[in-house]
Amino acid sequence: MTTITKTLLGVLAAGVVAAGAGLAFVYSGAYNIGADDHHTRPVFWLMETLRNRSIEAHAADVPVVPNLDDPKMIAEGAEHYAAMCTGCHLAPGKADSEIRPGLYPQPPNLAEHGVHDPKEAFWVIKHGIKMSAMPAWGSSHDDATIWNMVAFIRKMPQMTPAEYQQLVGNAGSEGEGHEHGHSHGEGEHHHNAQSTLEADGHQHSDAEAQPHEHGAGAEHQHADSEQAPHSHAAVAEAPISLDGLKAGAVPAAEAVANAFHTALQKGDRDAVLALLAPEAKISEAGHLQTRDEYAAEHLGKDIAGLKEAKLKPISIGSMPMGDAAMVGSETEITRVKDGAAVTKRSREMLTLGRSGTQWRITSVRWQSSKVSP
Repeated sequence: MTTITKTLLGVLAAGVVAAGAGLAFVYSGAYNIGADDHHTRPVFWLMETLRNRSIEAHAADVPVVPNLDDPKMIAEGAEHYAAMCTGCHLAPGKADSEIRPGLYPQPPNLAEHGVHDPKEAFWVIKHGIKMSAMPAWGSSHDDATIWNMVAFIRKMPQMTPAEYQQLVGNAGSEGEGHEHGHSHGEGEHHHNAQSTLEADGHQHSDAEAQPHEHGAGAEHQHADSEQAPHSHAAVAEAPISLDGLKAGAVPAAEAVANAFHTALQKGDRDAVLALLAPEAKISEAGHLQTRDEYAAEHLGKDIAGLKEAKLKPISIGSMPMGDAAMVGSETEITRVKDGAAVTKRSREMLTLGRSGTQWRITSVRWQSSKVSP
């Protein structure tokens, strides 16, 4: 046996031993895969290098980049970004989120850094990244929509929080404003919720109240003076988008959403509160309520108002996010006002968290718009 042959056999044997040791290590479960235990430096370098080189290589095949300075593209991209991305990648004036601190690897803060290569940004948004929280949005959005998002992300680092809110607000302003109305008087005070309808409805002027509507629900209205114990300055919110949600994607979470709607419609106060996590937040017209504030004030109005409403479910869909999920739904709400039927289409977005096999609602957003006759 020659020296070269012996050397080759030795290298081969060493390779087999190394491979065997690697497999033994993998099957042992000794490596902590938990997101709160970060990679060792060699593993982190390997993963980062693999990711960056893969994105660079695959993005080279992306078609010609469109005109990303087109104002219409930027505006439309802002709407989608606000609905889909701020929880992980933040936005001007948004320093953190509930989900972001627990993500590893940490998503880039696009509000500060934007994107350097449009083709790479397009590829990542469309195809996602394995073993991270980045989904493949191309499964539910076309290329034009993804390019709109790239156009917006490029401009975002130069925006002030006020400019961002203005752009996001304008993106959804072509149609009628969303409403979620709790009727206290002759008018309607609308929130971002699918609303409650109080039978004795009276109207407030625009200076006294703002519109809102509930998805499970009815319409309730109140003047700002009535919500003083819990209201904060209203913040412009992006229109609720149901893009990316698929019926049956998270059946257990959708079942909880349907149970929430049923409990509101039946007036089962205890069941409603049981489905809301202690830390749950309810957003109405940019005003944020805690679970306790909602229970003390608007829940009763919502339940009472539902007795006056006829509900027609339009759609429901969900999206998994590890131990969390989003469930979005759309409902037509009809009530009789001054002898005439008034119909509004209401959207609801729920975020749910899972503990074991139990899902509970951690946030609620409601918005609605009037349906033309």
